[in-house]
Amino acid sequence: MAADVVVRARRAVVGEQEVAATVHVEGGRIAAVEALDADPGGAPVVDLADDEVLLPALVDTHVHVNEPGRTEWEGFASATRAAAAGGVGTVVDMPLNSLPPTVTAEALAAKRAAASGQCLVDVAFWGGAVPGNLADLAPLHEAGVLGFKAFLVDSGVPEFGHLDDAGLRAALAEVARLGSLLLLHAEDPTALEAAPPPSGRGYRRFLASRPREAEERAVERVVTALREVGGRAHVVHLSDADAVPIVAAAQAEGLALTAETCPHYLALTAGDVPDGATEYKCCPPIRERDDQDGLWAGLAAGTIGAVVSDHSPSTVDLKRLDSGDFGEARRRGRPALRAARSGARPR
Repeated sequence: MAADVVVRARRAVVGEQEVAATVHVEGGRIAAVEALDADPGGAPVVDLADDEVLLPALVDTHVHVNEPGRTEWEGFASATRAAAAGGVGTVVDMPLNSLPPTVTAEALAAKRAAASGQCLVDVAFWGGAVPGNLADLAPLHEAGVLGFKAFLVDSGVPEFGHLDDAGLRAALAEVARLGSLLLLHAEDPTALEAAPPPSGRGYRRFLASRPREAEERAVERVVTALREVGGRAHVVHLSDADAVPIVAAAQAEGLALTAETCPHYLALTAGDVPDGATEYKCCPPIRERDDQDGLWAGLAAGTIGAVVSDHSPSTVDLKRLDSGDFGEARRRGRPALRAARSGARPR
């Protein structure tokens, strides 16, 4: 059977190499990768320019699709359309913001039902670890979640509570027993309580309300729990360069700790954020130039092992663009993936 389309690229990333290749696509999937001069077999041919590189689709392991329950913030149709337009072939959905949150096997079934027939890319799911659902982790694992997300500080939505130190250890022990992974939003509530509250249009005041120390203390709490309990932990959306050596030391110690960061931390600094520009509000926040440099260094060293979007949209009114008050604006709504039109059909 002839391919639906053939793509010829003098520069294609295949495995870990850049080679010249012809890629045959059938039914929306790669059917064959052959030499550049391979016969297209009558299929339409797309020839890439010499300065264009054919890449595999990206995998984004940190995406908030808020359907069901808050579909007006984002749903599977718009989220996966944006992903496809941006070259992302797989997204892994976070357990919070949807109603119900993905903290039981029944909630996971509701999430899958909501996604059915709407997705333009592959979708997988994280489960949630919250106070009171320790017994639900095994059924969620058996139902196919890739791991579990937990917060060490207020999540921003009331139905997804955060874990104290005892809850962290209990969740980590259960996740270790299951052979799974615990993802952690690592900010420390005590450090945040000691910081000035966010209010007004000044970005510097908002930045001061989420100090570096909050991330560092929380990552240290995770390291301590790993020493005591074992298991695998992953720090999400790291923004503080001073936390990178803590992660590196834990890895050198042999602890199973990994970390990720995000494009907005690597591409933007606090100096890029105008006062009143609440669309930039996210937690942890976009920090200073030295933080950005430290994150890049952590990536180059392999301490930080992934760059993910943390795509987490909200409606415009919740970002309070009218007042520009960082204290009033929701912290959900990071400017990562953007909705885009696509001619692809839902799976």
